[in-house]
Amino acid sequence: MAERSEVERLAGVELFTGLTRKELRVIAGLAKALSFPEGAVVAEEGTPGGRFFLILDGEAKVTVGNRTRRVLRAGDYFGEISLIDGQPRSATIVAATPLRTLALAEWNFRSALLTNPGIARKLLVELCRRLRSAESSVTA
Repeated sequence: MAERSEVERLAGVELFTGLTRKELRVIAGLAKALSFPEGAVVAEEGTPGGRFFLILDGEAKVTVGNRTRRVLRAGDYFGEISLIDGQPRSATIVAATPLRTLALAEWNFRSALLTNPGIARKLLVELCRRLRSAESSVTA
């Protein structure tokens, strides 16, 4: 039952748009629950990325350059691009309340992409869609 819940939650992540239930189960099988107390730094701007987080419960504050940008809640996620490229974080995420997440490490994710090329292809398609959308909003 818990797996189905994780699959349902992962289905709401834009990066995973287009993945089948079976493919989402592969991703869910790689993820693990991580909890953070209020005030804990979950990700720090400028540090290496490499982990994706889906918020299951609680709230997290997003800051860029010491300015609060937004508050994330259950169903929100962060680190999806770092999951793929491992580049430094573009924001700091701090648990505003006790925070429960579903976390996915890049080394597990990359392994899954090698053994499941269909997932890799669908992610590329979604990233291309995002890039086209960003380009069209710049030229508009």
